[in-house]
Amino acid sequence: MTGPVGFVGLGAIGAPMARRLLDWPDGLFVYDVAPEPLAEFVRAGAKVATSVAELAAAVGGAGTVCVMVRDDDQVRDVLAEILGAASPGLVVAIHSTVAPETPARLAELSARSGVRVIDAPVSGSTIGAANGTLAILVGGADDAYAAAADVLARMGTRVIHAGPIGAGTRMKVARNLLHFVSFTAVAEAQRLAEAAGIDLVELGHVVRHTDAITGGPGAIMYRDSTAQLAPEDPWHGIFAHVRALGEKDLGLAVGMAERLGVDVPLARYSLANLARALGLPPDVPDSTDEPAEGTA
Repeated sequence: MTGPVGFVGLGAIGAPMARRLLDWPDGLFVYDVAPEPLAEFVRAGAKVATSVAELAAAVGGAGTVCVMVRDDDQVRDVLAEILGAASPGLVVAIHSTVAPETPARLAELSARSGVRVIDAPVSGSTIGAANGTLAILVGGADDAYAAAADVLARMGTRVIHAGPIGAGTRMKVARNLLHFVSFTAVAEAQRLAEAAGIDLVELGHVVRHTDAITGGPGAIMYRDSTAQLAPEDPWHGIFAHVRALGEKDLGLAVGMAERLGVDVPLARYSLANLARALGLPPDVPDSTDEPAEGTA
């Protein structure tokens, strides 16, 4: 753990991330365009920079600058200021979720100044940021990742070196696809439940309770491939069982929706595609009727 740390962007997630670095041995420099979060960090003992350039110069070539701003344009603007004042060797960790191609372009641009860029988007929202339990998904060269690893470990309990530059962002995009498609499925299930006279608040309690037990959608994410399962694969029988239960329950949901006049396009798509999604051909039978471990 050598060199100071800089943190740019003290918003809803950036501020609690930066708080985890307040006792960093070589000092924490912070910057934000809003004065309110800066005042808090002054009281906590951090050094406040008057600009991104001043922060980059203060951190120097032995340190790390974390960037958590809103979008690609803001990331590019911040990096341009950093490169105007940075020393060779500096590592810039981009925590913002940007377009998958952006990190490689920024890394190429930064390399001309001897600055190393890693993309390190986070998953876990404000709760994980406050508790220091984020998942941090890193793409970048081995030496740049190693230089920033201790900083990242202060902010997350699952820090993944996903691969070369851009790999962390690609992983975050895939993770968030699941997140927001699930939100859409929630709305569909709520519409069906509401039409059926079900208390939506109680349904929410049930979903959170059982997902905490089973792991929710992540319960089936243990394979290292999406290829069709071979009959001798240990997962074949498990997923065949999951498929049988899923198609039965999805069929019940679609049938109930038809009777109540509720549109459930995600349920219909899932019923038609569950077998393929699980890596099974369409004719795999399963006669059991008890839930598989790890499924709802």
